[in-house]
Amino acid sequence: MAFKMASEGMRVTEECRQSFMAMKWKRVHRYVVYKIDERSRSVMVDRVGGPGEGYEELAASLPNDDCRYAVFDFDFVVDKCRKSKIFFITWSPTASRVRAKMLYATSKQWLRRALDGVCYEVQATDPTEMGFDDVIRKRAQ
Repeated sequence: MAFKMASEGMRVTEECRQSFMAMKWKRVHRYVVYKIDERSRSVMVDRVGGPGEGYEELAASLPNDDCRYAVFDFDFVVDKCRKSKIFFITWSPTASRVRAKMLYATSKQWLRRALDGVCYEVQATDPTEMGFDDVIRKRAQ
């Protein structure tokens, strides 16, 4: 069933697009976490992080036993110039169900197409793979 759903296409809700655009343009959110609802065959917003929240809060909000997608607005300074890049994170912990891992892996393209402006992508199966230093290193590449 999961493969059939993924091959037919996963619906991305309008709320997903709107929350991403609010993060990207208005900087209302620092991050957005998305989840798949298998019954409605759609990707929906699970949680949003306020402008004062950081990467640690994003990492803490991801479940230990279920998959999620997330986007994070990473701010940094280069040559006294403040810059911002958006990271797309695929969270697939080892404790999650095989069915969920397969569904998230095969459905990622539907959400990525809807989120225009993502600069980097990170795939993580445990917290050590998405540490803040790893994100900084990825940005430097």
